[in-house]
Amino acid sequence: MTTLPPALVEAITAAAGGPLTRVEPLGGSFGAQLLRVTAGGQRLALKWAGGGAPAAMVLAEAHGLRALAAAGAVRVPGVVLALEATETQPAAVLSEWLDGGDMRPDQAALGEALAALHRQSAPAYGLERDNFIGGTPQFNGWMEDWVAFFRERRLRPQVERAARAGLLPTEHRRALERLMGRLDDLLGGVRRVPALIHGDLWGGNVVVAPGGVAALIDPAVSYSDREAELAFTELFGGFSARFYAAYSAAWPLEPGYADRRDLYNLYHLLNHLNLFGAGYGAQVAAIARRYGG
Repeated sequence: MTTLPPALVEAITAAAGGPLTRVEPLGGSFGAQLLRVTAGGQRLALKWAGGGAPAAMVLAEAHGLRALAAAGAVRVPGVVLALEATETQPAAVLSEWLDGGDMRPDQAALGEALAALHRQSAPAYGLERDNFIGGTPQFNGWMEDWVAFFRERRLRPQVERAARAGLLPTEHRRALERLMGRLDDLLGGVRRVPALIHGDLWGGNVVVAPGGVAALIDPAVSYSDREAELAFTELFGGFSARFYAAYSAAWPLEPGYADRRDLYNLYHLLNHLNLFGAGYGAQVAAIARRYGG
């Protein structure tokens, strides 16, 4: 059995109402350790900062799951326990283990559920706390203007991070600066409201709950333009035509979305550049040239 800190075992046992009898390592995620544990006769998912992950990253996941659950629109694992780091235990999140077996998720139902999630709104763009997109800090300070938020809270931190790491040649940095200077023209004139989004919605973050219900994991929530969420679902695939048709039937996108899609995905491509290296540089450069003028 993988060795867990005694204080963490004690907390899991208390939360599950019975002893911890099995621990199955499932790998790591940006320094956090992922495990499936059996305690109190039930299987649960455990993510803990056992590999050098910031405590804030683990706790941000619990906050995101709770925010999505509170919206009542999409299925997410229920949070059983969220632990702050102490001298004797790391930060950890214990959540419901969802296992739909070999069933495939209902893509149409997921599209409808996502539209319902996006109907959850707020007075401004952002969130009451910062969180993480993958292993990268994501800044969520409230702003009333979406274009300014996307520029200052999303693109600019990623561009500056990549520049510091030597991942942006000078010409690409200049093109990105021109692009950010044109955002009001590129994204303006669209009817939009702050929408609660999952924030990291790619195919790998969709799992199947019992009954074939699609469930979402690993959120990076914020109140943002819903187009940013839909754009990312298209970047790496994994969502069917039935998903998009159901979403559109529930809440059609504004005209011109296809022209804005790659601009929104620039955020995620910059993040991948920062997380995984220069292999994403060509895609970043192509979008910078296209929109940067």
